[in-house]
Amino acid sequence: MIVSPSILSCDFGNVERDTKMLHSSEADWLHIDVMDGVFVPNISFGFPILKSVNKHTDKVLDVHLMIVNPDNYIKEFVDSGADIITVHYEACPHLHRSIQLIKSYGVKAGVALNPHTPVSVLEEVIQDLDLVLIMSVNPGFGGQKFISSSVSKVKKLKTLIQQKNASAIIEVDGGVNLKTGAELSQAGADAIVAGSYVFKSEDPSITISNLKKL
Repeated sequence: MIVSPSILSCDFGNVERDTKMLHSSEADWLHIDVMDGVFVPNISFGFPILKSVNKHTDKVLDVHLMIVNPDNYIKEFVDSGADIITVHYEACPHLHRSIQLIKSYGVKAGVALNPHTPVSVLEEVIQDLDLVLIMSVNPGFGGQKFISSSVSKVKKLKTLIQQKNASAIIEVDGGVNLKTGAELSQAGADAIVAGSYVFKSEDPSITISNLKKL
């Protein structure tokens, strides 16, 4: 299991410390949640935080854009250190164009789906994607309860990927812990995002290690 702890749940007074902790842990990626207060009802952070994190790790920076008009900012996110850029299906009226723009900068392209959005909307682009992010909570805030129907959604996505002979990684974000993570693993998920579950645990490094074993 690929584990991508979410920086959104770190101590922002100690971003360097928490980034170095994740760097020395078994985490594969670092998940960067960018929110604009328009697409989602919350504002998080942008380029300065990403650049700061990038200075203290060489792990994959998994950037999740919960913003409108993401195409306007792709180059700057790449320049700030992003290795994967995921945009929302619901925020991209010209999704194929957005995917190709991301890939043109030599980074991996992902598409996120909100809980109400069916995986079938990706049929025409799934072969172009490196990653699909299933939101298992409504995006915008950390610490929400896992939406159980996300497990069957992962199964449907796995089937679509196999039918289209695609190679996209399935990532899931929201309410992930050892119990829900095990269910997602069995359903076919390849990567999980964990924020508050990691950072609020007694020993985040051990929590990450346990999630890796799913």
